[in-house]
Amino acid sequence: MRRRSQATDISFTSGRTTNLATSSPRFRELTTEERHALLARHHVGRMAFTLHDRVAIEPISYVSDGEWIFGRTSVGTKLATLYHAWCALETDDVRDMFDRDTVVVKGTFCILDPEEGSPDTYRRAQRLVHKLVPRSARSSP
Repeated sequence: MRRRSQATDISFTSGRTTNLATSSPRFRELTTEERHALLARHHVGRMAFTLHDRVAIEPISYVSDGEWIFGRTSVGTKLATLYHAWCALETDDVRDMFDRDTVVVKGTFCILDPEEGSPDTYRRAQRLVHKLVPRSARSSP
């Protein structure tokens, strides 16, 4: 099984812009339900983090169950070198230039390891990621 990540200590920044007759954006905060629904609908986001005193942004596949966000990455990516690093995950639902929803989740990035962490959390991540990527490894710890 490839490495999985989780975001903890989550805080949200979100917003909706609406296309008005005047074509000027109007902003509003998304509700908690709207934020969780957007995260559940999408499975690709952009993860921002710092690495060697530089800011990096990488695309990442993820799955959210309302409590946790589990990402999937490969060995050798920049993300795999992080351990308990602060990061942000952003995903959007863009319908038009001024009609879009955006959610930014801020938290920490952790590599899940069934031998060092919680085997239950690891298995939970396996089940969720397997639904997203059926060919992913499902070996039990």
